[in-house]
Amino acid sequence: MRRFKSLYTIRLGPGAAILPKEVVGLRLEFATKINDGHFGARKVWRNYLPRLKYHNPAVSITVSRSTDQQGPANLTVFYASPSAATITSSSPSDASHESARGGTRILNHPTHDRTEIIDMKHRHESDILSDLMDLTNAAPVTATADEELELQQLKAEEKKIEADRIRGAALSEKLRQEKALLDQARGAIGSAR
Repeated sequence: MRRFKSLYTIRLGPGAAILPKEVVGLRLEFATKINDGHFGARKVWRNYLPRLKYHNPAVSITVSRSTDQQGPANLTVFYASPSAATITSSSPSDASHESARGGTRILNHPTHDRTEIIDMKHRHESDILSDLMDLTNAAPVTATADEELELQQLKAEEKKIEADRIRGAALSEKLRQEKALLDQARGAIGSAR
């Protein structure tokens, strides 16, 4: 059961959404450090992007991290016309082309009609995700009844493991204290001789 936990963390949760066919790409630009408002962007990259990519394998996602802390923290959404989106979704390898320009990787979508930019600087990751969901009209993925049951079983197992860990730590501490008392008593007997 525990081996499914990592799969569930990717399949379900915040960021698990199906993007519309018109969305052909996403690009995140932010600094490598979290200083100066790049914390939310980093959290989106770490926590939400794997879920988005899992549910939208045909959508090209590029991350560009720079060392410029004062630089922008943007999430760019590339849209295609509905007719171009059906062509693009049938051949995901042609959906994006990456080129290096000035040390950063930039997405070039030959079929994109428009782009929308979400400013992520000094914003919480849940606000950024909410803006992305509203902007793209993405459909959130919800857990089925079976998945909910398995998630409850996983949580119950985690509680049991935590209780066992606490009990084991208490037992180890008790044994350590007993050993320390025995060592102290042996030291007192040895010095009395």
